[in-house]
Amino acid sequence: MAAHSPSADPNAISDDVFTVPAGVTEVVPILDFGSQYVQLIARRVRDAGVYSVLVGPNVTLEQLKKLNPTGIILSGGPSSVHDDNAPKPDPRLFDLGVPVLGICYGMQVATQLLGGNVAGAQEREYGRAQIDINENTDGLFKGLPDQTSVWMSHGDQVENLGPDFIATATTPTCPYAGVRHKTKPFHGVQFHPEVTHTPHGGDILNNFLFDICGCNGQWTMADFMASESTRIKAQVGDDHVILGLSGGVDSSVVAAMLAKSIGKQLTCIFVDNGLLRKGERAFVETTFRDHFDLDLRVIDAEKAFLDDLAGVTDPQKKRTLIGHRFITVFKETADQIKSEFAQGKKGKSTQIKYLAQGTLYPDVIESGQGYAGTAANIKLHHNVGGLPEQLGFDLIEPLRNLFKDEVRKLGEVLGLPHAMVWRHPFPGPGLAVRVLGEVNKAQLELVRDADEILLEEIVSSGQYEKTAQVFAVLLPVKAVGVMGDGRTHEQVIAIRAVESQDFMTADWARIPYDVLATISNRIINEVRGVNRVCYDISSKPPATIEWE
Repeated sequence: MAAHSPSADPNAISDDVFTVPAGVTEVVPILDFGSQYVQLIARRVRDAGVYSVLVGPNVTLEQLKKLNPTGIILSGGPSSVHDDNAPKPDPRLFDLGVPVLGICYGMQVATQLLGGNVAGAQEREYGRAQIDINENTDGLFKGLPDQTSVWMSHGDQVENLGPDFIATATTPTCPYAGVRHKTKPFHGVQFHPEVTHTPHGGDILNNFLFDICGCNGQWTMADFMASESTRIKAQVGDDHVILGLSGGVDSSVVAAMLAKSIGKQLTCIFVDNGLLRKGERAFVETTFRDHFDLDLRVIDAEKAFLDDLAGVTDPQKKRTLIGHRFITVFKETADQIKSEFAQGKKGKSTQIKYLAQGTLYPDVIESGQGYAGTAANIKLHHNVGGLPEQLGFDLIEPLRNLFKDEVRKLGEVLGLPHAMVWRHPFPGPGLAVRVLGEVNKAQLELVRDADEILLEEIVSSGQYEKTAQVFAVLLPVKAVGVMGDGRTHEQVIAIRAVESQDFMTADWARIPYDVLATISNRIINEVRGVNRVCYDISSKPPATIEWE
């Protein structure tokens, strides 16, 4: 697979979007009209064992046919159908004979195209609402109670259905909270079944997938692993692959998958930048060199990274310097490995043609590869942006069709340690962004020790898997304290613990007071140079999760 780049045509959709994993027989494309919940829709469908793929509203009928869809979902979105540039699907998709579900804006635009009328609601509905269900013996609301709670978020709503529709659910202010077409397999809901605030939302989506579309829901991570492994073997052939292994979940799962697929044709490069968690290097070496028997190259580059960071306090400059140094170290190591293989030092002359990366489906979405007009660039893991071009590599991205929770499931199928599969995220620049102010070895050791104590207590108290991310931050201030008979003037550690589903938003975790007390006492007593511990109780937004 060649390295990806955004299309020059802003309205183009990459053909990669329409290539589904081998062995997948049920596909539900989701037309994204800009909903903040669109990825959640896709995840709900996949959780039900049905493969979903996100596409832009400009998708052509021919492209949809290429997917051979079992059903189609039209998402919500911020537009009004009356806006001049309101996104609209190709109306011919309703003639494909494939069941279609419209959600919020998706329902409005569909009913308008099929003869209904949409107008601004007299009362905007946002938040919980009670719907009365007119049809619950079959169809979309099969098995649901006559009345249930849903989550509304709309200004416009359907005002007149026309003669070809039937109202299946209502609220006091929204007479068409659920609809179906009399002759076409179209169903619509004005609310959001994909969010947890709609208690029976999963039942509604399952009714659409299994009763209306006739899906079997047999797509599993084991199936994905088998089909993707076959594809990787065919793609790589007799060539060799290099992977930048960080020890994070994504790159670790890629390493395990490639180890299963191509074995000794993989070489992993682990750069020890001196900014890692305590014991991280040994953990990675034990896991991948011993358990997976990989060709793992560990590069000790601590001095180079810390020399670059000397005297630097600006957070963005830290990230830039770390990224540039990583590229330099990685490129030098990759060139050396390429030379070894070309000279036959590993037994025969072998070409290193591929660079593997842990690109995930949200990265692909944000890159604009599936969407017209999006401006974000694809995230290249562990700061390897530009390396495929610099080294002449093609990319292998085994996880590019998966969400993060699916990657974790795949990691378990591959036999990675539970602690690695479910570990919290760790920033690419490492502890450099958790030492506020200048970064040096002494400061790193201090925050590293504090972080280890914090994680030990979070794990032992059963809080680790209840939280999304927990870490210690070293603040660039000193505080007065008292230890023994003397006053101290030492540094301050801040503790950050958050709960989050998608990391786009986050709330501070309500860690029990006794656990926080133990953490504070241990850090102050065991980490020399710290005399005060604070707990960060800010949410995202307005704060970010990391401090820098």
